[in-house]
Amino acid sequence: MAAMAALQSSMSSLSISSNSFLGQRLSFPSFSPVTVKPTDKPCLIVARLKRWERKECKPNSLPILHKMHVKVGDTVKVISGREKGKIGEITKVFKHNSTVIINEINLKTKHVKKREEDEQGQIIKIEAPIHSSNVMLYSKEKEVASRVGHKFLDDGKRVRYLLKTGELIDSSENWKKLKENKDKEKTEVAAAS
Repeated sequence: MAAMAALQSSMSSLSISSNSFLGQRLSFPSFSPVTVKPTDKPCLIVARLKRWERKECKPNSLPILHKMHVKVGDTVKVISGREKGKIGEITKVFKHNSTVIINEINLKTKHVKKREEDEQGQIIKIEAPIHSSNVMLYSKEKEVASRVGHKFLDDGKRVRYLLKTGELIDSSENWKKLKENKDKEKTEVAAAS
């Protein structure tokens, strides 16, 4: 403690020459315990995703995830944009910016460079994301697009349903089909590698 006080007093007596920093004296903060008061408003932290796109984050730097009316495996109809009127199945959902990828819809061209000397460069088509507000759930049986509603079943389970047709979206059969497809993909990936 005495060494700290001696260091503090010697540092406070130092001054810088007039040609640098306009002759201002150096000031060092005191080494006394400081109490920090919690603020009412947490600071807004913005994480850097890409140069042109920002995603908002919570104070703990985790991204804010938005609630969406669609999930992976839902059949949807595009209601606005270049692909308006097309119907497809959702393959991927991005909750941090409320976008979805639909199978074989909104295809973009990507030029891929060659990675090895004997390999050729190629032009491939990839599915670009679409904002979730531009898609609407679709009924294959009635061939109609509808908004989504929520209700509780007799067993207390909360499910989604189509408002126009009353058709349940989150039925147990749909979940079984979705799980089987995921299991098939995992086995195919494991067999390929």
